[in-house]
Amino acid sequence: MPVCLNRELSNHSRWSANLGYADTGMKFRENSAKCIDIGLLNNMPDGALQSTERQFLTLLNAAADGVLVRLSLYALPDVPRSDTGRCHIRNIYAGADSLVDSRLDGLIVTGTEPRTSNLRDEPYWASMTAVLDWAENHTHSTVLSCLAAHAAVLHLDGVARRRLNDKRFGLFECSPVSEHPLTVGVPSSVMMPHSRWNDLPEEHLSDCGYQVLMRSQEAGVDTFVKRKKSLMIFFQGHPEYEANTLLLEYRRDIGRYLRGERDTYPAMPIGYFDSETLQALSAAQERALSGRREQLLAELPTTLAERNLPTVWHSASLPLYQNWLTYLSAQKEMRLKQRQIPRAPAEDFGLRRRVAAG
Repeated sequence: MPVCLNRELSNHSRWSANLGYADTGMKFRENSAKCIDIGLLNNMPDGALQSTERQFLTLLNAAADGVLVRLSLYALPDVPRSDTGRCHIRNIYAGADSLVDSRLDGLIVTGTEPRTSNLRDEPYWASMTAVLDWAENHTHSTVLSCLAAHAAVLHLDGVARRRLNDKRFGLFECSPVSEHPLTVGVPSSVMMPHSRWNDLPEEHLSDCGYQVLMRSQEAGVDTFVKRKKSLMIFFQGHPEYEANTLLLEYRRDIGRYLRGERDTYPAMPIGYFDSETLQALSAAQERALSGRREQLLAELPTTLAERNLPTVWHSASLPLYQNWLTYLSAQKEMRLKQRQIPRAPAEDFGLRRRVAAG
């Protein structure tokens, strides 16, 4: 079954039009375990807002085999945004405080670009942690991506990330290392996208009861989980990425260098480009290093690069999310059979107050 958009939030009709997504109009049945409510709390920077919406919509749509997913978009109020970004959020998203009135089965929380060395100093820290506390008590499972994963383990168990010497950027070979329902059907080896400046020490995660599901010898922990009131699932990699996402990030960072917003020319993503593209991009780098000019951004061989981009991680992305949807469906079925909702009242956790005060 496909993904449908939450029509109770009228702004989603505009989102559907923006993405060119044709909602099939299938009826969502509240009392069916085959109908699942999922929220996407999108914290990505303005330039990646719509591509992130599309990535998760596409992945959930492909994974929803026999399950109808009703998707709702939410945003934190204090993630720094431009006027354009605030306008998009205002037109398309519901505020994070609206989660109080939702009955989500699952929640996806994205990361964003870090602005401080200490996550607790980020402007959205208070509202982010309020959502994390709410999600633990009011969802069957929550997926936390990249920086959101780092924020969650810091908040929940005091596990601090560590700064890497270089950006961990590119495709890295990852393998399942634990038996878990989430990794059923995942290949024994897959090249997974990573894009981050920070890492979580595996030994610290293990000491705090986290179970590592997938690991890379070069990139470290990829996927890990912890059973709390909600099943918390953490990704340091990005199974949702599209083929050209790393290319667009690389191009963005080159633009920052050419405009003088960063001191060093960015490293190419590892294991991502073919030899012809590597040669062309190396020539572009030499021109840029000989003299910064923003006009050089237009000379990047983007068309050449996009011609042979890999999508090898999709073989792992799809079963990961299929297994997650299966889990959510089973948990909803169990709840429906019990004829009660085993979740504390949302108001008891002060989500509205804490988000507003954030």
